[in-house]
Amino acid sequence: MKTTISLSTPSHPETEALVAVVLDHADPAQNEKNKQAKPQLKVAAKDATVQSAASELLSSGEVTPKPFETNLLHNPAGLKAKRLLLIGGGSANKFSSYELRRVAGTAVRTLKSRGIRSFAIIAPPSFPADEAVRAMVEGAVVGNFDSDYYRSDRKDQKIDAITILAGSKADKAALERAAVEAIIIGESQNFTRDLVNEPSNRMTPTILADRAKKMCTEVGLKCEVYGPDKIKEMKMGAFWSVAQGSDEPPALIVMKYEPAGAPAEPVVGLVGKGITFDTGGISIKPADGMEKMKYDMAGGATMMGVMRAIALLKPKVKVIGIVCATENMPSGHAQKPGDVQIAMSGKSIEIINTDAEGRLVLADGLHYAKQLGATHLVDAATLTGAVVVALGMLNAGVFANDDAIYGRFHKANEEAGEKMWRLPLDDEYKEQIRSSIADIMNTGGRWGGAINAAMFLQEFAEDIPWIHLDIAGTAWVEEQKPWIAKGPSGIALRSIIQFVRSFVQ
Repeated sequence: MKTTISLSTPSHPETEALVAVVLDHADPAQNEKNKQAKPQLKVAAKDATVQSAASELLSSGEVTPKPFETNLLHNPAGLKAKRLLLIGGGSANKFSSYELRRVAGTAVRTLKSRGIRSFAIIAPPSFPADEAVRAMVEGAVVGNFDSDYYRSDRKDQKIDAITILAGSKADKAALERAAVEAIIIGESQNFTRDLVNEPSNRMTPTILADRAKKMCTEVGLKCEVYGPDKIKEMKMGAFWSVAQGSDEPPALIVMKYEPAGAPAEPVVGLVGKGITFDTGGISIKPADGMEKMKYDMAGGATMMGVMRAIALLKPKVKVIGIVCATENMPSGHAQKPGDVQIAMSGKSIEIINTDAEGRLVLADGLHYAKQLGATHLVDAATLTGAVVVALGMLNAGVFANDDAIYGRFHKANEEAGEKMWRLPLDDEYKEQIRSSIADIMNTGGRWGGAINAAMFLQEFAEDIPWIHLDIAGTAWVEEQKPWIAKGPSGIALRSIIQFVRSFVQ
């Protein structure tokens, strides 16, 4: 998508469509007292001509303050644009870059469905110009992605060009730099989504490793891929215990970003769960919905997307990306409930449920990241159904073994505009994964399942500052949204990128 920054007055550009945000400026306190109070709708633009073109529709009562509601005007009076698309942003008091990103995605998906290939969008004047540009460009790039790859009747619908109308007093060069960075992040998010979207017969561990090598070559990262022999040689018993049930060979993918001039520390280790298909193994899952288990490598795909973005953004900090990729299959070679496995760290693990496999591959991935010199760890995984019970499909679960690293990540997460919520890691939870035959069990019972999984991983992060992201409820969008297609979301990528960059800001 070609992106242009313009300082023109919004009424001047000749464009297929001009997009503006509509906000409700009514006092929320008064609305609470008077349920019949009318919304006070205004276009978020300083241009009086745009305000005038929208005024009749806004005063008609047909437009509500509902977020992402769209209204399209043809041949708007006084504008050179062929159309004026008004998109609801909700209350002006609550409108943030989180909503602005989604407004831009809504604009893309609304207009491209009508065969429109380019448009201009007005940056709301209440935002710092660079913040508005980043949010709108990221949202537009993400909104341009569709997941219907294999449909024979797939339509060629995409936006080719977008113009950001940033305001006459903006620093154009600075905003162009912000737009370039936003494109890198948005395209890296779509790269992640592309990987997750592929069916498991077209995204085996070997194919995922090949995609990693290709990406690393394109952006200048070091990449090594290890197969079964090396995994066994390194005594990755937890990882191998999952892989042994499949005819598809596993792949340990190691990506390194080591920029010239970066200090020796920190070294950020990013570890992703790469289960390219999860049947549950011997503890097999129900048939209903199992087809979605192709997305169980979303954590690994996220780390590949992060590494792509980091290589292009070029922060002066060392980063290691590790993806433990395998299938989890039932067979005569598969591990069984009751087996005891020895992880790379030497810890013994009693297997209670073979469907709790993600934490097994991550256990060896986290330990290996430490061996490679990581001083800070982040892992991402579609790890537990329990996190979906706890947080639904709106927030990812965040766990941390250190308040300082959580504070750094939380700040990055807020800047990135992704919904996440911290869950506890109290020492008392350790009792729930204590085994009578081994050091730990790979599950801790029904209650607090997401916490039990995080407690298990903490045994392998040990005293290294560590963040665990359980994205099981948020890595897949269950239904079409105005701003994003049904399918993989690319959640956590923006937050992790911002977290890595925080070490040099």
